Amino acid sequence: MARYLIGMTGASGIVCGVDFVRRCPGEKFLVMSDWARQVLQSETGLKPSDLDPHVRRQFRDEDLAAPFSSGSNRFDAFVIVPCSVSTLAKIAAGIADTLVTRAAAVALKERMRMVLAVRETPLSSIALEACLKLSREGVVIMPVSPPWYREPKTLDDLIAGFSAKILALLGEDAGPGWRADELESPGS
Repeated sequence: MARYLIGMTGASGIVCGVDFVRRCPGEKFLVMSDWARQVLQSETGLKPSDLDPHVRRQFRDEDLAAPFSSGSNRFDAFVIVPCSVSTLAKIAAGIADTLVTRAAAVALKERMRMVLAVRETPLSSIALEACLKLSREGVVIMPVSPPWYREPKTLDDLIAGFSAKILALLGEDAGPGWRADELESPGS
């Protein structure tokens, strides 16, 4: 069973993180920044404890003594959704002053998979440079940009489509791809 560390930071769009936590299979651990907790409440009306049924355990962002502060506690991927530009900048600069940023530093040094679902627009040159820097280190930079090709009918469909894109990156079942039925039918 895959082990995933999921981070949520204080960017708007936390519903994408909530949906991903609910849909992602495997053993999941969650870290939420203080601002993520506030955004969770203001944008969804949820409390962090509402996510407990979907994760094995939650850790406080201030807990730099948590197991994922060490590379000796492996995970298959670290997904930060949503990832604020501030968190992106800290990770790119090597600042590890919270559990989210420390776990990111561990993922980088140990060459573990990391996906940052950046939620900001427009992006400044500084943010773009941070994205490029981390991408060169193997981090997947995945702006929160849901797929429209699935022809979503509701906001929930749109959010689920974005979660499916993250799941596909992790090698998890994400449902059929774009025009996947054409792969099964004989050509004309």
